[in-house]
Amino acid sequence: MAGEAGNEALAFHPMDQFKVEPLFDVALDYFAVSNVTQWMGVTVLCIIVLFVLGTGKRAVVPGRLQSVAELAYSFVYKMVEDVSGHDGVKYFPYVFTLFIFIVFSNFIGLIPGAFTTTSHIAVTAVLAMMVFLFVTILGFIKNGFHFLGLFWVSSAPLPLRPILALIELISYFVRPVSHSIRLAGNMMAGHAVIKVFAGFAPLVLMSWIGVAVTPLSILAITAMYGLEILVCFIQAYVFTILTCVYLKDALHPGH
Repeated sequence: MAGEAGNEALAFHPMDQFKVEPLFDVALDYFAVSNVTQWMGVTVLCIIVLFVLGTGKRAVVPGRLQSVAELAYSFVYKMVEDVSGHDGVKYFPYVFTLFIFIVFSNFIGLIPGAFTTTSHIAVTAVLAMMVFLFVTILGFIKNGFHFLGLFWVSSAPLPLRPILALIELISYFVRPVSHSIRLAGNMMAGHAVIKVFAGFAPLVLMSWIGVAVTPLSILAITAMYGLEILVCFIQAYVFTILTCVYLKDALHPGH
């Protein structure tokens, strides 16, 4: 009986933190206010606060909020200009919005008790499909049917070109899948590992072996948390820079 009680006490479910739960009993047919909706709203509110307060009283010597806002702006602007070229700068507002939303969502998810919206494929898939449709439509608007030259490898031998065109076409339509799964998978994996280590932290209260296990689990949580801070920024950066690469293909399909 004691062993069963101990096993029950040690039971933990690292994937429970990703459950989507409605906040109210009343729900519409196709929409319900859930914890995902709540934390997406918190993310948007934090972004508004940063840029409204940070740029509301601009000064030659910037304050903390203004410095953060200007740093984020210049960082993404340079990324768009370097990767997509000068023609891509006009689409900077869209790319900047993507980066800011993702990076804020990632970092807010590190707050204890918060929900990481970018850990759900439903959220990242919508973001990736928006990028895919945007660059595809833009490619045809800017280049017409010359946009299809993106799939025709003219430098390859003629017999291989149809095969390479098929491979390029498949890889093009796989873009939104890899684009979305990469972000959601990395965010989910890191949070799940932290929850696993956290499950061993209370072991010191249950048995003598916890004297050794609990400090190690706390050390592992601290290390993973530091790694997740880095991952949160890197994944937002990767998502954004891939968007810039796709934008470059839409603007200059022959390059």
